[in-house]
Amino acid sequence: MKSTNGTTMTKGSGDVFADLGFSPAQTRNLRLRSQMMTALRKFIEKEGLTQAEAAKRLKVSQPRISDLTRGKISRFSLDTLVNMLTDAGLKVDVRIKPPSRRVA
Repeated sequence: MKSTNGTTMTKGSGDVFADLGFSPAQTRNLRLRSQMMTALRKFIEKEGLTQAEAAKRLKVSQPRISDLTRGKISRFSLDTLVNMLTDAGLKVDVRIKPPSRRVA
């Protein structure tokens, strides 16, 4: 911890969700949802879509697109985001790896 002008700062681990106290499973879920939401926001921006156009293309309501662009992660499940990415024509790939072995 460093103190600067009465402010205490703690160096983060590089994972904001873990730093906020989420469990490893919650952290992974939030990280995946965040990555998917970012991909969707970039798609909408790249295509130059209005919220109404994006909603029609992604088969959701305009308020859902508003939630997406505002980063309201709690309002989106992985399932919903996979469906939206697929409707956007984007490929979703999930990889599962065994844990790395720790050497004592």
